[in-house]
Amino acid sequence: MTTILLCDDHVVVRAGLLALLGSEPDIEVLGEAGSGEEAVALAAKLHPDVVLMDLQLGDGIDGVEATRRITALPRPPHVLVLTTYDTDADITRAIGAGATGYLLKAERPEELFAAIHSAAAGRTTLSAPVASRVMAHMRGTRPTLTDRELDILGQLARGLGNRDIARALFISEATVKTHLGRIYDKLGVDTRAGAVAVAKEQRLLPT
Repeated sequence: MTTILLCDDHVVVRAGLLALLGSEPDIEVLGEAGSGEEAVALAAKLHPDVVLMDLQLGDGIDGVEATRRITALPRPPHVLVLTTYDTDADITRAIGAGATGYLLKAERPEELFAAIHSAAAGRTTLSAPVASRVMAHMRGTRPTLTDRELDILGQLARGLGNRDIARALFISEATVKTHLGRIYDKLGVDTRAGAVAVAKEQRLLPT
């Protein structure tokens, strides 16, 4: 069971998230906060696995400062940002404050559930557009992929699964998985969608 604390200053948004998360049997919402200060206090009191944090919180401290204070607690939970904002400044500030992941509210429910579980395990999760921005900002130059990795990336962009990629390139599924792991590492992502998004951003795919 992954435990959650919600932080969003909009009551309707919190209600929607509560209903959505309530449909997932292995996620439990311990509490909800309408301000950054309240989120910090509840995180210290309830000890959730993950704090789902909005960035813009009206009066008081914003989500970035709340994240910074929460991650400095003696028993800090992981903070997963859930916001509509994907500017370079917002992303950089949130990650710099200690956020484990950065998700956009436009994501599908299953992506949100997966991101919550990844955050609880301490794994970084970024929405595909956010991953593109982070990679472009941090690398500045195109990552170096081998010819085989580029081949697999091209098949990935076509929407093929591991088995179909293996058949198309006349290699084993195990080899495909090995190459995918290396591709993910080089691109700084942990999902197929993230890899394709960064590849498009970096112009790694054939036109």
